[in-house]
Amino acid sequence: MSFNSDNVQVFLAVLDHGSFSAAARALRRVPSAVSMAIANLEAELHLALFDRSGREPQPTPAARSLEPQARLLAAQLQQLQVQALALTQGLENRLTLAIAPELLAAPWSGPLATLAQDYPQLEVEVLAAPQDDALALLHSGRAQLALVFERPSLDGREGFQEVANETMVAVIAPAHPALTGAGGRLREDHLRTTRQIVVAGRDLATRDPRFEFARHVWRTDNALAALSLITAGLGWGWLPRNFARPHVAAGALVEIPFENLSNGLDLWVDVVWSRERPLGLGAQRFVALIARKKD
Repeated sequence: MSFNSDNVQVFLAVLDHGSFSAAARALRRVPSAVSMAIANLEAELHLALFDRSGREPQPTPAARSLEPQARLLAAQLQQLQVQALALTQGLENRLTLAIAPELLAAPWSGPLATLAQDYPQLEVEVLAAPQDDALALLHSGRAQLALVFERPSLDGREGFQEVANETMVAVIAPAHPALTGAGGRLREDHLRTTRQIVVAGRDLATRDPRFEFARHVWRTDNALAALSLITAGLGWGWLPRNFARPHVAAGALVEIPFENLSNGLDLWVDVVWSRERPLGLGAQRFVALIARKKD
């Protein structure tokens, strides 16, 4: 039998508390039970783990050699117990989070780090998908949560929690002909007649009228691809200000200056789930953690 969950606990308790009697108090056992457990372990291992010649038992070199692995085993057993208990209470095997690509820089990794500490055996999958695709993954059951911008209208199938806010700005390359030809300031009519770069889902029938209104549109499902196209002078587009800021600072982009309106659309960022499926413990904990980030 050698080491098992019980005698590992007794072995480490004696090491930590310095005597059989102190270990027994810590374990809420009688000293004779602790002494017997150590004696049985020594007999099975054919090793002396404690020198009993003095007033208190002293760990032998063999005991000190076994100590690191014993502590690792105890920690693994504790994680196993926590995982088993969590599963009985509704912990999912895997938590999948679908994130709109424009929000990959949003503060979602910190809550995941805390979640990993709370449930170290939980598998987590993070998928980057355009907003419509992220919501489709959610409703199909492929993802349990989606981190997306507020939707134009509420969907009764969805529950959500506001977690942040983001300002979308219209950006363009500083040398784009539409900007230079208009003397450096545009009107909304210029946007309609200038090619627009849109981050959108793979379903060509879906469009968000808040962000897609030019007559000529190029679509991509990747925010970095959109950034590359815009900085190359191939069109203008909406990007989160926090995402675009370093490129504006570097001179690769400008926030479009308008003659007749301000540039910026403030949107809430929501974590969304399906009301048609119960949330597991991991998803519930993530929602609570990311909502706390907002405060």
